[in-house]
Amino acid sequence: MAAPLAGQAWVALRDLALRSACLRGSFPAVQLTPRRWLNLQEYQSKKLMADHGVTVQRFFVADSANDALEAAQRLKAKEIVLKAQILAGGRGKGIFNSGLKGGVHLTKDPKIVEQLAKQMIGYNLSTKQTPKDGVTVKKVMVAEALNISRETYFAILMDRACNGPVMVGSPQGGVDIEEVAVTSPELIFKEEIDIFEGIKDHQALQMAKNLGFKGPLQQQAADQIKKLYNLFLKIDATQVEVNPFGETPEGQVVCFDAKINFDDNAEFRQKEIFAMDDKSENEPIENEAAKYDLKYIGLDGNIACFVNGAGLAMATCDIISLNGGKPANFLDLGGGVKEAQVYQAFKLLTADPKVEAILVNIFGGIVNCAIIANGITKACRELELKVPLVVRLEGTNVHEAQRILNESGLPITSANDLEDAAKKAVASVAKK
Repeated sequence: MAAPLAGQAWVALRDLALRSACLRGSFPAVQLTPRRWLNLQEYQSKKLMADHGVTVQRFFVADSANDALEAAQRLKAKEIVLKAQILAGGRGKGIFNSGLKGGVHLTKDPKIVEQLAKQMIGYNLSTKQTPKDGVTVKKVMVAEALNISRETYFAILMDRACNGPVMVGSPQGGVDIEEVAVTSPELIFKEEIDIFEGIKDHQALQMAKNLGFKGPLQQQAADQIKKLYNLFLKIDATQVEVNPFGETPEGQVVCFDAKINFDDNAEFRQKEIFAMDDKSENEPIENEAAKYDLKYIGLDGNIACFVNGAGLAMATCDIISLNGGKPANFLDLGGGVKEAQVYQAFKLLTADPKVEAILVNIFGGIVNCAIIANGITKACRELELKVPLVVRLEGTNVHEAQRILNESGLPITSANDLEDAAKKAVASVAKK
């Protein structure tokens, strides 16, 4: 498929689905919720793990250079690693607008930690995954640096094909696990867990053996695996991924880096965790959209996409690209749509100066198309819409929806299907 959806949206939306599918060797349909994702900083994820008995490096968090110095002194470690805390990846090769290169530094001198922190905290760090101007670093993690004698990969994830949690491991860690799954599938080990019975001792021990742990380290790794599973359940995670899950020369099994995905539907019983959500690195428009349970990701084109369902949104963006246009955004209404949400969605879309046309593509399964149509006509009138609007509706109550649009007297272009809608949207921009 030519010119697919921009990388940031694609990665954000398909990370869990692709990882699970790649390790299974197939790509089944995956239902994605219409909620925004919970974002935790590295230190927050590690604290969750430590609180559940998982072995991580000793660390402190500092929001000033002086605090960083004190933290380094309190660690009394042979070597210290200082990490800028931002959500974007690629910190190690990033550049600060203070001139400092790298968001991750090793040193044995606490005074160097203080000097480095002065060039990190309050400055913007730019990486391949941040906006052009970078992201402001507000905190740093001061941690004990440990040598890693061997790296493995371990993850627990909810797998729809297995109707429950699955452990996935590989003795080849510290690298891109998707690449390992393709080039060396024999090094990928899976073990399904009965969610009612929980993880068994022999399952954890077998996974530890598969990961290549030997001697006393084998039981130690199995214990860590069981603790990671308990964490997975207690925090309502959909994925806990540790890469690397390593061993040190001193004979300790440590979770060196972790990524945790949460089930947004469990927010009502995980209030403390969701209160840690870091929205500071989001674009303001994304935070505004989240207030109305809308999922918005800005892209660099000029045709706004107004869609229900993540899969349909990605397909809409791609088909716009295939027809020579460029999507301006990814906006997912989700399932339980109300007229007020439709109005707010139009308000967000029309506030973007790049938008030269709007394409509405709704498939009414849960969604009532008539509600969408009423919301569209209200928004068009009250916001005095000045850009071309192409609408494709299909599904529940679609005939009533079409009647509402046709009798509105508004300059709305109807489309028969997605291909027709994309062509009309692209043509409307080309006419300008």
